[in-house]
Amino acid sequence: MFKIASYETFQDGQIIFEEGSNGDWIYVVEEGEVEISKNVGGQKIVIETLKESDIFGEIAYIDKTPRSATATAKGTTVVGIIDRDFFDTEFNKISTDLQTVLRTVAFRLRKATQRSVEAQKGKGD
Repeated sequence: MFKIASYETFQDGQIIFEEGSNGDWIYVVEEGEVEISKNVGGQKIVIETLKESDIFGEIAYIDKTPRSATATAKGTTVVGIIDRDFFDTEFNKISTDLQTVLRTVAFRLRKATQRSVEAQKGKGD
């Protein structure tokens, strides 16, 4: 399915990437689980728990902005790092118009996630 450049193993609670960091890689969960969370006003809000075959890190990679969330291993977790050269080559094969559409979708998903997380936090206050 994806051309994997390398694999990394993370232990329970180990951070794979942090919110605000550069989005240089896209990952796929090979084994274990990955918790995606945001920090809102000092409170951790869990957005989703990813399982085997789920990809993550794609939004920051596509829209070239800092990570919008933190990814943390739940239990011993193995992730594959999708080969950047391969992905760039495939992405660049699609039309500029479609690339723009995908970047727009990524941007809107980022905004929707932020609004959803803020609404969740508001319910807990």
